[in-house]
Amino acid sequence: MTELETSEITNEEKVVETVDDLILLAQNYLPAPSLNIVRKAYEFSEKAHAGQIRRSGEPYISHPLGVAAILAELKLDMPTLVAALLHDTVEDTSVTLEEIDKIFGVLISRLVDGVTKISRIKFRNTHEKQGENIRKMIVAMGKDVRVVLVKLADRLHNMRTLSHMPPSKQALIAQETLDIYSPLASRLGINTMKIELEDLSFRYSQPTAYYELAQKVAKKKKEREKYIGDVKKILFAEISKRTQVQVEVQGRPKHLFSIYKKMQTRNISYEQVYDILAFRACVQTVQECYEILGIVHTLWKPIPGRFKDFIAMPKKNNYQSLHTTVIGPGAERIEIQIRTFDMHQVAERGIAAHWAYKESDDDDSDAKDAGDSSQAQKFNWLRDLVAMHQQTNSSDEFLENIKSDLFESEIYVFTPKGEVKEFPDGATPIDFAFSVHTDVGTHLVAARVNGKLVTLKHRLKNGDTVEIMTSKSQQPSKDWLKFCVTTKAKSKIRAHVKAEQRKKALILGRELVEKSLRKIGTSPNRLFTGPEYEKLIKELGCSDQDDLFVKVGFGTVTAQNIIEKLQPQGIPPSLEKENEENFLQKAFKAAVQRTKKTSSLIRVDGMDDVLVRFARCCTPIPGDSIVGYITLGRGIIIHRADCSKAFEMDQGRRIDVEWNTNYPKTSSGRLVRIRVVGEDVPGLLKDMSEVFTSHGVNIHNAQVRTTKDLKAICSFDVLIRDTQQLAEIMTGLSKLKGVIGVTRVAHSTL
Repeated sequence: MTELETSEITNEEKVVETVDDLILLAQNYLPAPSLNIVRKAYEFSEKAHAGQIRRSGEPYISHPLGVAAILAELKLDMPTLVAALLHDTVEDTSVTLEEIDKIFGVLISRLVDGVTKISRIKFRNTHEKQGENIRKMIVAMGKDVRVVLVKLADRLHNMRTLSHMPPSKQALIAQETLDIYSPLASRLGINTMKIELEDLSFRYSQPTAYYELAQKVAKKKKEREKYIGDVKKILFAEISKRTQVQVEVQGRPKHLFSIYKKMQTRNISYEQVYDILAFRACVQTVQECYEILGIVHTLWKPIPGRFKDFIAMPKKNNYQSLHTTVIGPGAERIEIQIRTFDMHQVAERGIAAHWAYKESDDDDSDAKDAGDSSQAQKFNWLRDLVAMHQQTNSSDEFLENIKSDLFESEIYVFTPKGEVKEFPDGATPIDFAFSVHTDVGTHLVAARVNGKLVTLKHRLKNGDTVEIMTSKSQQPSKDWLKFCVTTKAKSKIRAHVKAEQRKKALILGRELVEKSLRKIGTSPNRLFTGPEYEKLIKELGCSDQDDLFVKVGFGTVTAQNIIEKLQPQGIPPSLEKENEENFLQKAFKAAVQRTKKTSSLIRVDGMDDVLVRFARCCTPIPGDSIVGYITLGRGIIIHRADCSKAFEMDQGRRIDVEWNTNYPKTSSGRLVRIRVVGEDVPGLLKDMSEVFTSHGVNIHNAQVRTTKDLKAICSFDVLIRDTQQLAEIMTGLSKLKGVIGVTRVAHSTL
């Protein structure tokens, strides 16, 4: 069960077309001096964006104005509105942060910098760019939560105007919104924003499914409105008869994406979704909440297992409410949520509801500068995200952790002392141990759940009592990453594993260097001094001698390379022929030697004669962003850059690879699995086969099954030349009559 969700197919945001409209919206809670600064920021932004036009044909200033309006509806303070108006000036105009600092103060410039995209940095792929963008946002949010509020409003306004973008861009932006921004809005408790982001993303990522569902929902609108009115009357009358509590009762259907998720999760049709209506009763006190709950359960029979008390155990986003599902009038299942008016404000506006506007003569004062960081402390998960940033070097790894952290659904377990702890569904004793303390997690050896010994990969359930046993000699294992789910546990385990790998690389690297130097009659202390040495470590990105040894141990640089740089004339011929390779170099050389001298599909460091294997977990094809990992005896394993399995591998073995553009186009292609969901109608399989045939694609294997709700699920293993051919085939399949959705299966065994 989730917070009350509305089902409005069209947006009902207040229309803000001019700065006067924005001022009118903000004057309900901001004083006149603050409104003057907001107007000044608008005028500055309008001048900076002069001449710029959006794809819709509107002046560009309409976008920052729309973003500021969204935040004004949430009653955010003056610095937030000003940052919203200025958030694109640094990225898209000649305005600098120094100018913003000088005119509007350091606080505003920090907010703008936190929101500004880092488009001027070059990344290996768009996935890495997205990861680095999110990383910067999370770090800035740790300092001032208003940064992410502006970013969310920026994304929401872009989603509202997404119809002006090409369909291919619409789908990509919508998916990114579902992956990151909507869950982030949910975690910050901004329910109104989360709902609109989800429905808009659903509309653009799966338009066919969206409009079909919208049509079905619209058909029963009048019938649904009458039922809602009847339930409200019954509930209000019963409460008035039994108590003097002042109550406000509301009822609405759940929003489209929520209904769609339920259909997909349960594999049912719209007609089989019974609990699409939700009612809310708001009262003044917590005591009255429980009083109303008793009346509801007396009036209608509750469904066992569908009651949740988020008042006693609030969610991570501070959401509080009582949830119960009952058999209402006409034997209909209805969800009823009971909360105080204050809780309702938090449920709708999230962290924005906690925001206390503070008047200050000095915009740069510490009181305002921190963005009231104490507010952010109420959202404990934020601290974990910031900590994860500090311990994660890879942007891809960071992005993957963010996604898993944001999408979690919660369970509640107890410590032996009765303290309640909240975890994502699927959490294990490892997650529990690290939540107590890093040292407890590091030295974890065993766990008891409800008094019984369990394995470390045991999945915890709601209500479990967990006891942890530790040993000082125990250290985290890399295998723990396979069955822990929390960001904190993963980041701490990875940090420990990397530290251990660094120690081993340091020892190995020092041995290799010292052995090589002994053969030319010198030592690190004698050779590693002077300007040439300082220049070398700077070029290699090392801070000291240990860093240099580590690079040698990992195979990033060889001892021979170092000697050549520092003493080019003094290397005996015997040393040049010496095979002084570490395990990574040996693996790489073996990969080169074991392949024939012919063109390869993959190039490694400019060479196309390297033995490579393609990972089965993600089945990369030409055109995909890829990374390589060196293995012993099996050559270079190629993964897609966004493959989750790749994030679990030793990053010291990672190597840059690229597709060989000179590879013959006559190649038969690589196996890819495509899943098609459609209606179970005659002739559909024949039509799909013709799409493959028309593109010259051979079907290697096909599996078809039907569901109870007359849906056909087809999986095709096909030989695909590259991503362009894959896109053409998927587009052709999606256009067939009766096809509901087409997806590429990311993780399959082909």
